[in-house]
Amino acid sequence: MDLAKGQSGAFANAPGIVRTAFVQHDVSDPVGHLARALGLETGVAGDDATPEFELVILFAAADADVARLIHDAKARFAPARVVGCTTAGEISNTGYTSGEIVAVAFPRAHFRARTVLVPDLDLYDPQTVIEQMIRNRHEMMREQPNWTSEFTFLMIDGLSTREDELTSELAVGLGPVPLFGGSAGDGVEFGKTFLLHDGETHTHAAVLTQVRTICPIKVFKTDHLIPTEKCMVVTGANPEKRTVHEINAEPAAREYARILGKDPEQLTTFTFAAHPVVVRIGGQHHVRSIQRVAENGDLVFFSAIDEGLVLTLAEPQNMVTHLEQEIAALSHDGPPDAILACDCLFRRMEAQQKQMTRPISRILAENRVVGFSTYGEQLNSMHVNQTLTGVAIYPPKQPQTGPDKT
Repeated sequence: MDLAKGQSGAFANAPGIVRTAFVQHDVSDPVGHLARALGLETGVAGDDATPEFELVILFAAADADVARLIHDAKARFAPARVVGCTTAGEISNTGYTSGEIVAVAFPRAHFRARTVLVPDLDLYDPQTVIEQMIRNRHEMMREQPNWTSEFTFLMIDGLSTREDELTSELAVGLGPVPLFGGSAGDGVEFGKTFLLHDGETHTHAAVLTQVRTICPIKVFKTDHLIPTEKCMVVTGANPEKRTVHEINAEPAAREYARILGKDPEQLTTFTFAAHPVVVRIGGQHHVRSIQRVAENGDLVFFSAIDEGLVLTLAEPQNMVTHLEQEIAALSHDGPPDAILACDCLFRRMEAQQKQMTRPISRILAENRVVGFSTYGEQLNSMHVNQTLTGVAIYPPKQPQTGPDKT
């Protein structure tokens, strides 16, 4: 992979259309380092032209000083819109990484963007958010009527338990525009996550970023799991807290362990990553990952759960082979310029457990995949787990014509 290193020690992918840069979270002035690596000082990124960015997305390690990060980024990248979130790990120029800040910059020559902040996931009015989404879309259509590719990117507090509700409600305002996204993380601490928007940090919040572009795109979702014949029924649950008390009329953790043939006292996050359960919705299976075992033996899930739900045990395919196949499919008509990805924390944990981190990181790096590890993923109206969602962005098929409208 071609990389450029700025004087600061920050790294950037060789300039394509979408520009990306990466730096350790604890360096002095991380925003300055990222700005130089992105080419905002002539020549650092190997390009004579200083880019004008429409949008910059930041994925920050949970230990980063996010208040300073977003404050400085708003000033440094102006007039670009700047949004971001904390992560459960980053995807940068070396694939899976941690302790970094990843910057993904979208030049104004190829992109238009609008953002919507949902500052409190308990008090928002869905109709107001939907109306703003529709207005934003119409504004971008008027600015660039000849650009036809659109997507919406969602970042949401991964500890809010509101992802299912929000994605379902926002589907009304999407129209034909695909949505994908990820739930903000806090490493593996599950303590507090942050959303970044317009110079400020937010908790228990969500940020939607609507994008219109001249570039062809493909929004995608994939997982490497195959349902088995082993099923179980949720017979006791608290949907609001995403907890399951009983499976098959037995204590939840104990029954799940029995089905796996394991000791219920030894269930760990690695167990849940290696033995996920799926539900069938609309003819397709979607993962419902278990987060942890509560002190009382309940199972706490990462996404919506309810009594009467049939859970099917799934078995994983080879992660490396599956990812190679999925990237090959995305590259069938030519390689993407960049892939912005939301990758479940449990996928990263499974890769670590199976000693597949290095080959998976190689595939991600070679195919210009950038993004973050999440506490959950979204696609259109669905909130899912143990999944990779994202958008592949391709070079324009023909040169832009007509004046650049503002």
